[in-house]
Amino acid sequence: MKNYTYLLLLIVFISFSFSENLGFEIYNEKGKKVKYDKMIKELNEADIILFGELHNNPISHWMQLEVSESMLDRNPVFGAEMFEADNQVLLTEYMEGLISAQNFEDQMRLWKNNETDYQPLVELAKENHRPFIATNVPRRYASIVFRSGIQGLDSVSDEAKKWMAPLPFDIDMELPGYKSMAEMGMGHGGDNIVQSQALKDATMAYFILQNRNKGEVFIHFNGTYHSNNFEGIYHYLMEADPTLKIMTISSVEQEDVDSLEAENENLSNFILVINERMTKTY
Repeated sequence: MKNYTYLLLLIVFISFSFSENLGFEIYNEKGKKVKYDKMIKELNEADIILFGELHNNPISHWMQLEVSESMLDRNPVFGAEMFEADNQVLLTEYMEGLISAQNFEDQMRLWKNNETDYQPLVELAKENHRPFIATNVPRRYASIVFRSGIQGLDSVSDEAKKWMAPLPFDIDMELPGYKSMAEMGMGHGGDNIVQSQALKDATMAYFILQNRNKGEVFIHFNGTYHSNNFEGIYHYLMEADPTLKIMTISSVEQEDVDSLEAENENLSNFILVINERMTKTY
């Protein structure tokens, strides 16, 4: 992990050495460039932060760690799409030092890029004695919905239903993101794809709300498509509690980071624009 960190720092250093615009820029939703400190100042006012990442982009992951460190004074609770809710006991046991790193790695169904991209976030939380929540629905239940629709969950046990948003829940098929997803399916399971996505979004929102503490900030890491355009997880959070102050960050890639492309405007409160030539973590 140390070698990876040094390599990433070298990449960032080289990016800034050649040109301040070679690596990445931060924009607000209106397309204006924003300094990192300005973004952190605004994020500090949030109850919940949804940090949308590109899963294989090192700058997304580096920025997640930077933001997390900058927010430690808010006593953050962390959560992530990458950890499934039925593994919460394992995650908590590791955070509390009850099980070894080997046990954690062997049993957690970790993503293939966990060591480089997500474990640093877990370790930051562990070192600072902050909770880390496994928010995503177990993938086996999302697969049921993908095959059989949301009604397929009628057959799962009450025990299994503890690891997902309470059923039934509303799925707004007219949300632009969901509608676009259904259209891309072209009739081949389009509705099931949307329902599977909605199950993930609703479940992540549910476990965020179940574990947030008043006066503290909940920082959640998820694929950027789960919170782009103030939809997905954001939609379910606001449906549950419209008084919440939620801030979102999106990650996008562009050939030129010196201006925000029109299609990326209004994606979120802050848009992390990364040079598309940036190396990938897998």
